[in-house]
Amino acid sequence: MAIAVSNMDHAYAHLKPFLTESISDAPQTMPPNNQAAADIQAFKFKDPDRHSLELIWFPPDKGQDKWHQPADQLFLGIDHSAIAVADTQQSLQFYCSLLGMQVDADSLNQGKTQAHLDGLSGAKVRITTLSTALGGLGIELLDYLTPEQERPMQNSWRSCDIAHLQVELVVSDLQQVIEQLHSNGEKFVASQLVQFGPEMHYRKGCLVKDPNGHAMLLIET
Repeated sequence: MAIAVSNMDHAYAHLKPFLTESISDAPQTMPPNNQAAADIQAFKFKDPDRHSLELIWFPPDKGQDKWHQPADQLFLGIDHSAIAVADTQQSLQFYCSLLGMQVDADSLNQGKTQAHLDGLSGAKVRITTLSTALGGLGIELLDYLTPEQERPMQNSWRSCDIAHLQVELVVSDLQQVIEQLHSNGEKFVASQLVQFGPEMHYRKGCLVKDPNGHAMLLIET
């Protein structure tokens, strides 16, 4: 997940003494020839369980309006969750056509800056930014064109495994979405809708996997 910050230099300086594993060499600034991402600053690292995290700073002409409001906090909130995909069009069919998300931006990131950001020599990645109709957190699809030695997600991962990650998506009619996913042949962790008690912040949910095996918890409040 990507955490928006009000000042990248200060956020990196605060974080550095606690880092156990960096992905990026240092905070990187996207070059001006990348119009969709120009001047965005980012730094990637891993948490103690080795989940990938990112600090991100948006220039005035980019990012959600809330990241540009006056604030005295250094860490502002979560902007999006990013997932690697094997085929952008296949993932757009799942996230947009079936789940109703919309494409906000699309860019091709490559060159030295992206290589230093990802810790990958020759990194070339197509980034597609998705949002929902009512706002909230976004999802970035990362389609790495190079390097090409990607590994598929392990089907044996369970919800209680440390490697497991899932994104929660609120839907207006969960039963209808489940029927659409079933008719499209999508993979379910549990094929039926599950009802929850009053102690939960949602009434019912269902866990499904996207075309690349990423878990999505669909919930209805």
